[in-house]
Amino acid sequence: DAVAHNNRRLNNPAKRSRITQSTELTVSCQANLMMAGDMRQDKRANFSALTEHNTNGVARSSAVASSKTGASKKLVIKNFKDRPKLAENYTEDTWLKLRDAVGAIQNSTSIKYNLEELYQAVENLCSYKVSPTLYKQLRQVCEDHVQAQIHQFREYPFLCETVLSFLKRMNRCWQDHCRQTIMIRSIFLFLDRTYVLQNSLLPSIWDTGLELFRTHIVNDSGVQKRTVDGILEQIELERNGETVDRSLLRSLLGMLSDLQVYKDSFEERFLVETNRLYAAEGQRLMQERDVPEYLHHVAHRLEEENDRVMSYLDQSTQKPLINCVEKQLLGEHMTAILQKGLSTLLDENRVTELALLYQLFSKVKGGLPTLLQFWRDYIKTFGGEIVGTPEKDKDMVQDLLDFKDKMDNVAQGCFARNESFINAMKEAFETFINKRPNKPAELIAKYVDSKLRAGNKEATEEELERILDKIMIIFRFIHGKDVFEAFYKKDLAKRLLVGKSASVDAEKSMLSKLKHECGAAFTSKLEGMFKDMELSKDIMIQFKQYTQNQSEPSNIELTVNILTMGYWPSYTPMEVHLPAEMVKLQEVFKLFYLGKHSGRKLQWQPTLGHAVLKTEFKEGKKELQVSLFQTLVLLMFNEGEEFSVEEIRTATGIEEGELRRTLQSLACGKARVLNKNPRGKDVEDGDRFNFNNDFKHKLFRIKINQIQMKETVEEQVSTTERVFQDRQYQIDAAVVRIMKMRKTLSHNLLVSELYNQLKFPVKPGDLKKRIESLIDRDYMERDKETPNQYHYVA
Repeated sequence: DAVAHNNRRLNNPAKRSRITQSTELTVSCQANLMMAGDMRQDKRANFSALTEHNTNGVARSSAVASSKTGASKKLVIKNFKDRPKLAENYTEDTWLKLRDAVGAIQNSTSIKYNLEELYQAVENLCSYKVSPTLYKQLRQVCEDHVQAQIHQFREYPFLCETVLSFLKRMNRCWQDHCRQTIMIRSIFLFLDRTYVLQNSLLPSIWDTGLELFRTHIVNDSGVQKRTVDGILEQIELERNGETVDRSLLRSLLGMLSDLQVYKDSFEERFLVETNRLYAAEGQRLMQERDVPEYLHHVAHRLEEENDRVMSYLDQSTQKPLINCVEKQLLGEHMTAILQKGLSTLLDENRVTELALLYQLFSKVKGGLPTLLQFWRDYIKTFGGEIVGTPEKDKDMVQDLLDFKDKMDNVAQGCFARNESFINAMKEAFETFINKRPNKPAELIAKYVDSKLRAGNKEATEEELERILDKIMIIFRFIHGKDVFEAFYKKDLAKRLLVGKSASVDAEKSMLSKLKHECGAAFTSKLEGMFKDMELSKDIMIQFKQYTQNQSEPSNIELTVNILTMGYWPSYTPMEVHLPAEMVKLQEVFKLFYLGKHSGRKLQWQPTLGHAVLKTEFKEGKKELQVSLFQTLVLLMFNEGEEFSVEEIRTATGIEEGELRRTLQSLACGKARVLNKNPRGKDVEDGDRFNFNNDFKHKLFRIKINQIQMKETVEEQVSTTERVFQDRQYQIDAAVVRIMKMRKTLSHNLLVSELYNQLKFPVKPGDLKKRIESLIDRDYMERDKETPNQYHYVA
């Protein structure tokens, strides 16, 4: 830089003339510092010359210096009296010298003069107010040169060159112009930093260079069109997978940006072309490719365009460019993408593509709400098929749990734990699971029973706890929780009474989950069942002591469970013919119990009784764990060899359907302790049975009483009917409660109030029937003038 070489000596005439601005400068300094030994000799001589002669306008102060060390001397510096004059023709000669230097720079030839000398020449001219003329002359020289450059783009040989050659020529011209402007500015830096800086309306030498290049080269319609067309062609080639010179594109687009024509000349056309390209590509690829492949293509395209911005496009283009790609490849095809591929992605659990789908849709306006709606619809449809297909009832609950797990994983891992998607999933589950009333609740209760029953070796305690937690999530979606309660209570009763519960801890854990979910009222009867079992154990300890004191102890060991009728499911009483020894033992217990609890009534329930029989086969002694009905049948074979179905029914008094199931379990199951003649799976009226003396089994104690745990069709129907009966009572109670409080109420308000109070789904028609029933029973009456109005009857 010429400035670095500037000599600022005081005896320079131009330099001296610059001190005209100061009026008076007073300098104080320590005498001992002024006389310091490290000052150069020539500078001291210079200083003394200045203080002794007045020609340079420096006068000695009249103050007398103190002879003491540390006293200060006062110097006063004044303006020059006479302004030094420039030599004749100095301005013209200097300009010619400067013009030659500029010409040499523009023609890339060597400069005859020293750069420092040229810089000094500019400084001298500026000091003598030649700046305006110098600025105009410099601008004219630069303009003439730039105007001459346009011809290389218009003449014959260059019009026929390839696009790439033209772009390289354009870039070379621009680079040369920038380099020349920088060198010219370094010579005229003093002009740039004084005159131009003080005149805000004048562009700097660099800005002048840009303005001239823009006006005479880039704004030429032919040159600009060829340049922009060429850049767009190169970008299109790159988008089609070809390699292009990115540094060339970066330089040319930088040129357009520096010349402030980037937006108008290039960006608008670039975005139009991009829009056209991706609109066509989106339409074509949506037909040709499947959704996962298309999504990866879109992600790749977005990555490419971002890289293009980083490499050579202006940063301001990024937002409109990416918006354009997202709109044409995603925004225009959102519904088509989801209709074509969302179900497949979810069915096949394509988590990578689902995460990509969410990520891409989150960038497009309206993308996530659209995805949310399709996600909700998919869950309703898929879940509806699980719940609404009776043939799949056996696997319904397991399928629901698996489906919920799968959807949870998608929401957590692919949809970024978005609350809207999680809530939509819950809403969808609640909708489809209640489309088929009562059945899901019943099957969930049976599923829990299968997991809590002894013999379930699938899960450890921790796994069982996890399964129960998942079950509770599905349970929350169910509206008819009373159906679940009825079936759960029936199954729990069997597990407790037949001794088939896998773990008391697991049972109580499930109970606490239900209590937490539905409140204490929901589980009060279930808790009562556990209390009865605990009390029964205490009673049996006392009964054992009581029987030991009897004069005639029995060979049979009796265990009785005393059940409070309100807590347990209601069982149909069944009279069977028990052996005399059993009847005698029952009477002993009855005497013992009523002696302790007078006023209570005992009713025996043989359906849930079970026994252990000691049996002798050819192979040896075995113990059979059987139901009470199986016991009665097997004991008959102590009295005879062979019996018909009718003979067994008469002897035992067991109801026909129950007897057939019992005989089937003994003669047609895995452990066949009876032989059936003729053989077959079903028990017919003419069949005869005899004891299988050749029975073999690897175990000593053999369980044959699983039949008790199996639910019969009659049991299932009666449980469902009991739920409906209980619901009617609840509706009646709610209507009376509301009417008693409100006294008078319209039909619509009463129905609305009932929906708020009832915890199970109910149809308006059913409510109307219950209201009519209560009117018939005089709990309420219609208004005589307004039939839609009801009055409470006290």
